[in-house]
Amino acid sequence: MKATRRRALVLTDDAAGHPFRRSLPLHVRARPLDEDVQQANSLAKLRWQMMGGDWQGFLRAYCASFVAISIFIA
Repeated sequence: MKATRRRALVLTDDAAGHPFRRSLPLHVRARPLDEDVQQANSLAKLRWQMMGGDWQGFLRAYCASFVAISIFIA
């Protein structure tokens, strides 16, 4: 495995892997998230997840729209 070298004229880090991650400064990639940030991220993820009732409502609306458009076209 190659050792990461710090080069003064290059603004990328070859060990980062993805081109976007290479362009990020080292302090952005290396810093772990604070506990409240992790908790806020988990709450946001929970809010954006679709539960069973959400899928049922979406499916009902989709089917009703499909039937109404099919009747209108036919």
